[in-house]
Amino acid sequence: MRALIGIIGSLPLTALAAESAAAPSLAEGGMAGQLVQLLLGLLLVIGLIFLLAWLMRRVQQITPRGGQVIKILASQALGPRDRLVLVQVGQEQILLGLTPGRITPLHVMAEPVHLPDGQPASTEFAQRLMELLGKDQKDKSR
Repeated sequence: MRALIGIIGSLPLTALAAESAAAPSLAEGGMAGQLVQLLLGLLLVIGLIFLLAWLMRRVQQITPRGGQVIKILASQALGPRDRLVLVQVGQEQILLGLTPGRITPLHVMAEPVHLPDGQPASTEFAQRLMELLGKDQKDKSR
């Protein structure tokens, strides 16, 4: 009789042991499923970002670029936030002063300024880049 009670008493423990052994595998499967779901969501968001970037480029290409009425011919920095800009509107060239809170027309050119072909409108970026690269190369050689 005691043997029978021992067997019956151990049955629920074995069932509990079996359930507890199955529980970690279900939890691991649930975590793996969540991880897969997270990765798929991330890939979907990244794909959506690339799709929107592609659409923006397509929309910008639709607008006519050659038909622009206002063109920036040259730009010169005067300080960290101030600059001179030579702008062509139709057949007229205007020298503008740009400050953080104001755009001031300084001079309307009587004769248009002709830039040599192949010269970029602003070489400020290239000059600053060369300065930074030159400084980095000097620092590395020390």
